[in-house]
Amino acid sequence: MAEFLYSLTQNSVTTLYANHREIPAFRVVNRLDCRMQTAKGNVLLPIARILLVEDDTHYRHLLETSLRQEGFDVIACLDGLEALNCARSMPAQACGTAFDLMILDRTLPRLNGLDVCRLLRQEGNSIPIVMMSEQADEHDKVIGLELGADEYLSKPFSNRILIARCRALLRHCREIGQPKSPAKVLKFKDLALYLEECRATLSEQELKLSPKEFALLREFLQSRGRILSRDNLLERIWGDDYYGDAKTVEVHIHWLRQKLERDPSKPEYITTLRGFGYRLG
Repeated sequence: MAEFLYSLTQNSVTTLYANHREIPAFRVVNRLDCRMQTAKGNVLLPIARILLVEDDTHYRHLLETSLRQEGFDVIACLDGLEALNCARSMPAQACGTAFDLMILDRTLPRLNGLDVCRLLRQEGNSIPIVMMSEQADEHDKVIGLELGADEYLSKPFSNRILIARCRALLRHCREIGQPKSPAKVLKFKDLALYLEECRATLSEQELKLSPKEFALLREFLQSRGRILSRDNLLERIWGDDYYGDAKTVEVHIHWLRQKLERDPSKPEYITTLRGFGYRLG
């Protein structure tokens, strides 16, 4: 019999951290491989650990069940403060973060989802974040993306859409380590991108980049001298299965400029060619 669904309760993070290796991982045997269809055929991905943050008990149970049935390991939190502590306390995996992905509700008790996202990014935590909310207008989505979310889903949404978004985001994050160019290090001025290590430096100082920011920077460095439109970047970085607005490209480039440029209003690295797109240098 499959293990019972479980969720973290208040003040249980320390206990989970101390005993996390003893907790039996929930698995759906016939979906363990989690093969994903891409242009290159089926790709075998390891099981992903997801942190689900949702205070509505019924909704959280539905999401947990759906994710587990697709083969994901799920740890659930009931409020924003608990989620923040969990992300900080759990030991890091090979990907460098405690979880492969976070599904984060915007409206939470104790600490809302926007603050959770902002604090994690300020600490340099690059965990991919899918934010969800009943507040679905363009302004709310832009705020969520500007604070560091990688995806934004408007409630209500189907489980199939959520699973597809999670898989696409995980796939793109893992493809960061599979460069298109044989070069292991890409350089421009005092910027260096280390493809195999998934890290970047500026003037020999480490840059804290999210997976999407790293992928964007890699695309610009590999396409040096060429103009890349928003649609080009959306297709190459977010993929054909992304249904969001192209404005997400502008938001991520804005964040990249904040980290790269001495004066983001006068960019030297990623420049804008009005009516055409963006170019490196």
